[in-house]
Amino acid sequence: MATIYDRLGTLSSPARVRLLRLLELEELQVGELAKVVQMPQPTVSRHLKALHDDGWVARRKEGTSTWFAVATDLPEAERALWSLVSASTDGDNPEDGLRLASVLAAREVDSRAFFGRVAGTWAEVRQELYGTSFLLPGLLAMLPPGLVVADLGCGTGDVVATLAPWVTRAIGVDREPAMLDAARQLTADLPNVSLRQGTLEAPPLAPGEIDAAVFMLVLHHLDAPEEALAAVVRALRPGGRVVVVDMIEHDRDEYRRTMGHVHLGFSAETVAAMGRAAGLTACRYQVVPPDPVATGPAVFVAVLTAG
Repeated sequence: MATIYDRLGTLSSPARVRLLRLLELEELQVGELAKVVQMPQPTVSRHLKALHDDGWVARRKEGTSTWFAVATDLPEAERALWSLVSASTDGDNPEDGLRLASVLAAREVDSRAFFGRVAGTWAEVRQELYGTSFLLPGLLAMLPPGLVVADLGCGTGDVVATLAPWVTRAIGVDREPAMLDAARQLTADLPNVSLRQGTLEAPPLAPGEIDAAVFMLVLHHLDAPEEALAAVVRALRPGGRVVVVDMIEHDRDEYRRTMGHVHLGFSAETVAAMGRAAGLTACRYQVVPPDPVATGPAVFVAVLTAG
């Protein structure tokens, strides 16, 4: 018979506590849990076995599928212990909730595909007939005509190349010559693209030259991202906009070592504060629903406006 020390031993693993918190919210399969916590399925299965063997988790078979949930018949002492552990870990792994929502949304799509033959196959039929490349151009067509847009930290030019057909002029700025060489190859057939070498703290842009600026997954590499925002404000026309796409705040400290990240993402409050310091007004901060197969932190899109 399991003792309280056995229970404490089982809950001493942060991974198991993380799984229990998710199973307290929703009955899930191993593959779904693996997508949320971004662990290999065998690792998740091993932790689930320990939780099941110790009585924390109930297992239910449905056809060939196995579902897991927090056990509903926990003794009072175990319920009190879990209440303490759950409260003490509240706020850990904030991305789990976002990824759980994406996994549940994907499950809903699967369910509709099963129960609604026509509705469920239309997306596949449309993709087979037309592909997926029409979606982004269809949305970009809503941009007002005549815009001049700068991509700060343009890298190999993907954003500039995507924007070019829909704006009057697309300007790419990057510090690294190798990146600009790759961008020139990608945009060689786009006459309205201008590529310029320079830093983001002092971009080679004339005052009032641009209508909008994009920082695509670049601010977390900068020592002082607020300086880059202030520098681009000087190049914006009145009412111009800055679009920031970056990671939400996260705790993956290894990114500093492996990828040279200076900042571990940005909260809405941090983006708004940096914008105000640069003379920008924060209009919107929206977390993008994460792709269940993506391994990085969730991403946000923030839109700021120049006065």
